[in-house]
Amino acid sequence: MEGLKSKATISILWNTFEKFSVKGGQFVIGIILARLLLPEDFGLIGMLSIFLAISQAFITSGMGSGLIQKKNRTNDDFSTVFVFNVVVSVLFYAVLYVLAPLIADFFETSRLVLITRVLTLNIVVNSLSNVQRTWLVIDLDFKTTAIINVVSVIVSGCLGIYFAYIGYGVWALVLRNLFGSIISVFIFWFIVKWKPSFRFSIQSFKELFGFGSKILLASIIGQVFNNVYNVFVGKAFSANVLGYYTTAEKYSDLLAQSISSVTQQVTYPILASLQDDKERMVSVYKRLIHMTVFFIFPVMTLLSLLADPFVRIFLTDKWASVVPLLKWMAFAKVFYPIKVINTNILNANGRSDLFLKVDLVQIPLLILMILVTIPLGLKAIVIGHVIISFLSFIINAYVSGKLCGYGVYDQLKDLLFYTVATIVMAVVVYYSISFIQSYYLKLIIGCFSGLVSYVTVCYFLKVKELKEVSDFLSVLKNKIT
Repeated sequence: MEGLKSKATISILWNTFEKFSVKGGQFVIGIILARLLLPEDFGLIGMLSIFLAISQAFITSGMGSGLIQKKNRTNDDFSTVFVFNVVVSVLFYAVLYVLAPLIADFFETSRLVLITRVLTLNIVVNSLSNVQRTWLVIDLDFKTTAIINVVSVIVSGCLGIYFAYIGYGVWALVLRNLFGSIISVFIFWFIVKWKPSFRFSIQSFKELFGFGSKILLASIIGQVFNNVYNVFVGKAFSANVLGYYTTAEKYSDLLAQSISSVTQQVTYPILASLQDDKERMVSVYKRLIHMTVFFIFPVMTLLSLLADPFVRIFLTDKWASVVPLLKWMAFAKVFYPIKVINTNILNANGRSDLFLKVDLVQIPLLILMILVTIPLGLKAIVIGHVIISFLSFIINAYVSGKLCGYGVYDQLKDLLFYTVATIVMAVVVYYSISFIQSYYLKLIIGCFSGLVSYVTVCYFLKVKELKEVSDFLSVLKNKIT
């Protein structure tokens, strides 16, 4: 148990470093690009997000999860997944290449034809390194992944800034994404020892796809779930308005997905390794939810409270329309990392069928909410997103509870102390900045008062995560020194 805990701690350290370094790099690069480019440029990329996401889901989901969940893996298994990924990516690229004029007609934007055909090359490029990524996840080697991703983000980001500076417009975003993928693939192939034999085993495919097909379909549904708003907003309004929406979503995702990515990538292989010891698995599962909520509740609430100074300082006044959207979007992302853990416990137990059913149940709710809110305007759409996010958490927690005995009621009860601490923090932050005029002072004082008040309340409530964070930082200090 101690060996697994130690390895998990080190893995979380490196995965945390990677996610926040990558997100930090993307944050800085995104701010510079937002100052150089127009909302319309980001909106054009947002129109294509659903096609990229669905295509990528076919490559990255299902088969890779099957490799992680399988106990006795062979080289034929890895090679089969590699061949499958490459073939599927080429087929998807060919389909999108042909459909590019229709996509452009749908959004009534002729510029999308060439943008689609160039940007979707990412699908093929990324397929060349997905097995190498899975190999490192299985080995819990997040150090290598962290180094590769940080390097690719920095180099491609600098290239994107250069292209934006010399007037490439939306093409600065396209080329940044494409070069980022190419750089990442090159380094993965250079560092990771595993190389494909290009063998395709029917037996391996049947075993891996038997488990992974349900995760694959659920992942596609999830990507539609996450990106369908972009389609409706882009169609109902304009690329400019969609640029505001995607920017609000990007900065709310910056923190929420950093936390969820760490928990998903690190905890899935750990939970899968404990699938024969249900008691230990459920114990780890509970602690993960507690630790995730300890961070996500105050962070996203603080983002909502400080949305105005954040946007005014970093993105400038030309992005002022993002402020009301970001205030609500932050709350739409609060339950996302918890949902990830609840779905991970299903997959770790080999119940990808339940994972699929959970996502299927949510589709009618999503469609209904979009149909109701679209006529009411952009802010109503985002508020609807908040409601759907909470309902999604309830559904996931209910199903996971049936399997593991830790359901909706228990999870909500365990969230009580964190909720109280967050509410107190919100009140303190609101009144501490309400009479301040300077955006810079609002941001500084808001962050400081929020941190102090939250930690203080958690200390008096004897929240265990404070000690765990302290221990975590001690390990980090020892690793550095």
